[in-house]
Amino acid sequence: MTERTEAIAFCSKLDNVYEDYPFSDSNWTVMRHKENKKIFAWIFERENHIWINVKCDLEWRDFWRRTFESVIPAFHLNKEHWNSIILDGTVPDADVERMIIESYDLTKGKKKKKV
Repeated sequence: MTERTEAIAFCSKLDNVYEDYPFSDSNWTVMRHKENKKIFAWIFERENHIWINVKCDLEWRDFWRRTFESVIPAFHLNKEHWNSIILDGTVPDADVERMIIESYDLTKGKKKKKV
C-alpha cells in the first residue's frame, strides 16, 4: 500500500465508516465512524509519501516503531497514543491493515445498552 486511494479503499471496507475532508487543506483526508464521528485514520501527503496516522494500543505502539523505520510517533497528533505510518513500501500491507483495524477498534467506542 503506497497510495492514498488504496488507504481510503481499505478503510472504507470497515463497518459504518465514511471519508471526510474537514479542513480547508484538501491534503487531509480523515476516516470516521458514522456512529460517533471519531477519526480512526488521518491520511495525508508529506515528504513525497502518503502518511496515515493511526491510534495504537500502548502495548503495541513501541513494537511497531521498533519493527519498522517507517512507523514513527504521529505527525501533528499526540505521540503517546498515535503513530504515523509512512507508506513508502517498506511496511507490508498486512501490517498497515492491522494497524488501521486496531485504530478503528480503539476509536469505535462502546455500544450503548438498550433499555
